[in-house]
Amino acid sequence: MTTAPLPSALSPSRAADFLQCPLLFRFRAVDRLPESPSPEALRGTLVHSCLERLYELPSETRTPRTAVGLVDPQWERLRTKKPEVGEMFADQAEVDAWLESARHLVRRYFDLENPAALEPREREMRLEVALPTGLRLRGYVDRLDVAPSGQIRVVDYKTGKSPHPRFEDKARFQIFFYAVMIWRDLGIVPSRLQLVYLGGDGAVRWYDPTEDELRAAEDEITGIWERIEEAGRSGVWRPRRSKLCGWCEHQAICPEFGGTPPPLPTA
Repeated sequence: MTTAPLPSALSPSRAADFLQCPLLFRFRAVDRLPESPSPEALRGTLVHSCLERLYELPSETRTPRTAVGLVDPQWERLRTKKPEVGEMFADQAEVDAWLESARHLVRRYFDLENPAALEPREREMRLEVALPTGLRLRGYVDRLDVAPSGQIRVVDYKTGKSPHPRFEDKARFQIFFYAVMIWRDLGIVPSRLQLVYLGGDGAVRWYDPTEDELRAAEDEITGIWERIEEAGRSGVWRPRRSKLCGWCEHQAICPEFGGTPPPLPTA
C-alpha cells in the first residue's frame, strides 16, 4: 500500500527523472508541482511540431525553405494554445532571436536526413503497453519508419547537441524504452534506433538492438518501477545532488539546499 498515489503508467521522461533524482520524480509525478517552461524546452516543442507537419506535405515540397516557413505558423499555434508562453520573453527582439534559432535547427535537419525520400508510418505516435509483469508504459515516439520488408526504424529528434559518448546514457535509455514498447506492442524487434541531434554541428547516432538487449532494457525499466514503488510505500524520496540541480526549479523545497518538501498528497 503506497503512501501517495503513483502514476498509472511509467514514461521515459519520468523514469529518467527517478534515475536523476528520486525527489525530482516525486515533485513531478506525485506532487505534480507546476514548472515554468524554459525557452529551450519551448523551442524543442516548436521544432518537433515543424518536423511533424513537414511530413504532411507532398514529398517533392519538403524543402528547407518550406520547412522554415512552418516555424511562424506553428509558433502562432503554440501561442494561441498557451498564451502564457509569450511571457517568458522580454520583448519582440528576444522573440525574433529565439524564432531564428528555431529556424536554424529546422534548416540543420536537412543536413542529416532527406525528408523527400522518407514516408514515415507514424509521427508523434502515442504508445501505451503493458509488460508481462503488468507494468504499463506510456510515451510518444517522434517517428516510426517501416520498410517494405517490414523492418522498423524508431527515430527521436533532439534539439540539443550530441553528447560525448561517455554521457549519452540518458538518450540511449530513452530510445531503448521506446523500442521495448514497440517490441511488446507489435511483437517486432526494431531494426534500428536513431537519434537525430539538431544542435551543435548536428549528428545522427544509432543502435541496432537485439532481442536480448531489449529484454535487458525491459528488466532495467521494471527494476526502476520496483524502486519507485518502494519509495511510494516508505514515503522516502531521496534527493540526489548533481550538476543538473542548477536547472531544477524546486531548490527552495529541496533538503539538499536547506528546503523542506511539502506533505505528500494522499490518494
